[in-house]
Amino acid sequence: MTLVVAGRPLLAQAPELSIAPSQPARLELPFTQYDTDVQVLAIPEDSSVVLLVEKDVFIGSRTSYTFQKFDHQLKDLGSRNLEIPIEYEFKLMSAEATAVYALFQSRYAPERLLVAGLDGRTGDVTLVKFDTEVTRDVLDQKVLAGNLFVTVLLDQHMTIVRLDMKAGKHQLLPSVYEPLTTELTFLTDSATKRAEIIMRQSNGVKSRLQLKQLSADGQLLNSEFVQTESERSLITAQVSLGDSSDRMLAGTYTLRDPRYSQGLFSADLTAGTTPTGVRQSLRFYDFTRLKHFFDYLKPARAARIQQRSQERRAANRELPLRYRLLVHDLLPFQNGYVLVAEVYYPRYRSDSYGPGMVGTRYRQFDGYHTTHAIVCGFDRRGNLLWDNTFVLKDAESYELEETVRLRPMPDGQRLVMTYLEEENIHYKIIDRTLPSPNDLVMPLQPINPESKEKLGSTNYEGMLAWYGSRFLTFGYQHVRTPRGAGRDVFFLNTVSFD
Repeated sequence: MTLVVAGRPLLAQAPELSIAPSQPARLELPFTQYDTDVQVLAIPEDSSVVLLVEKDVFIGSRTSYTFQKFDHQLKDLGSRNLEIPIEYEFKLMSAEATAVYALFQSRYAPERLLVAGLDGRTGDVTLVKFDTEVTRDVLDQKVLAGNLFVTVLLDQHMTIVRLDMKAGKHQLLPSVYEPLTTELTFLTDSATKRAEIIMRQSNGVKSRLQLKQLSADGQLLNSEFVQTESERSLITAQVSLGDSSDRMLAGTYTLRDPRYSQGLFSADLTAGTTPTGVRQSLRFYDFTRLKHFFDYLKPARAARIQQRSQERRAANRELPLRYRLLVHDLLPFQNGYVLVAEVYYPRYRSDSYGPGMVGTRYRQFDGYHTTHAIVCGFDRRGNLLWDNTFVLKDAESYELEETVRLRPMPDGQRLVMTYLEEENIHYKIIDRTLPSPNDLVMPLQPINPESKEKLGSTNYEGMLAWYGSRFLTFGYQHVRTPRGAGRDVFFLNTVSFD
C-alpha cells in the first residue's frame, strides 16, 4: 500500500484561485477487478473511510471478507477479518455514525440473513444471523438506532424487515406492504430516532403521496397524505429531516404519464389542509419556469421551448414535458434546503439474430445516460429561491444510481457539484443562480504528480461526498510506469475544495 501527498491539480479551465481543488492524498491497494470486489463507505462522523474487501470472487475458492478502515489522510487504522459462512453472499452496506453494517443473504435459503457489524470506535466486529422466514429479494437497507431496516420483495410486494442487532430478532413491519410498482423512499434520522417513508399511490388516473413516520423499534407514529385538486399527479418526493416544527416536502409531479416529470413541487407539511385534504402550501414549478433547466440544450432550441411554453400558457394550457428525474435526499443549506435531481434517459441499441436479411431485429437495453443535474434552493417553507444546472458529459451507467455529488464550500455561500468519469473529475461551482462554467475538469493524480506515471483503464469508478468540502474517489486502475509492465491497483483519491 502506498500513501502520497499530492500536488496541485491540472485544470482544463482554471477557475479563480480560491476554489481550485486539490488532491491531498492517494492510496493504492494491490487489488484487481478480476479477483476482488470492494465496497466503499465514506464516514463523515469521524472523517474516515471503511472498505469491505471481498477476495477470490471469481476464482471458485472460498471467498474471504475483510473490513479495512482508514483516516482522513488515508492512513491505515486497521482491519478485521470476517468469518462469513460459504453459503452467504454480500448484498448491501450502510453506516450510522461510525458503526458500519454489511448485509449478507443465503444463496440457498433467501430467508436467511446475516449482518456483520463493525464498531468504528473500538474495532469490534459482531455477526448476527436472522431467519426471517419471508425474505426473498433484498432491495435496500437503512440503519436507525442500531436496527437495520431492510426493504425486501415478498409475493410481488415491497415490505420492510427490521433486524434488531442487540436482541438478534427480526420484525416484519405491517405498516409497509406495497405493490412492486410503488415508488418508495425510505429515510432515517438518527437525531430524532425516526424513520420516514414516502410512497406513491395511484388509482390508475392520478397519484398521491402517503407519508409514514416510524419509531426506531418499527412502530407507526404518524400517517398522512399529500394530494392535489388539479390534474397534476405527484410522483416522487424527499422530506426534510430533523425538527418536526419545520417539515418541508419537495419532489416531482406529472400531468399524465408517471414515468415523466413536468416539474417540481414543494409543500410545507406544518401548514394546514383544505376541507378536501389538499395542502394549502402546495406549490408547483414547471421546468419552463426554472431559469437554468434548459442549459443543456443549444440556446436556439431552449428559446423555442420557452416560446412554445409561453404560447400554451397564454391559452391557459401547459406544454407537456417528458423528463425522467432521479431525486436526491434534501441537503440542509443556508437556513433552508437544497434539492438535487438528475435528468436521465434509458438508452437502447438495435441488435439482430438469424441469417442474412431475414434475421429478427430487437431493441436491447444499453444503460442510462444522464444529461444534466438541477440544483434548487428552498427556504424552510418550500418557497423556491433559486435554481441552477450542471451539464454533464459522458455520464453513463448500467445501474440507475446517483452520479453527481454535492457539498458546501468553506465560505458557506456556495456549493460544489462533482462526478468522476474514468480518470477525470468534472465539477461546477454553484453560487445560487449565477452562471458558471460546466467544463471544469481535474484529472486524477498518480502517487507522485511529478513522475511520468500515467493512469488509465479506470473501471468501476465512483465518487462519494465525504466531510466539509471534501470528496472521495475510488475504483480499479492500471498505472503505467516509465519502466516495466506497470501495476493494477484499487485506488482512493481525496478531492478537497477547502
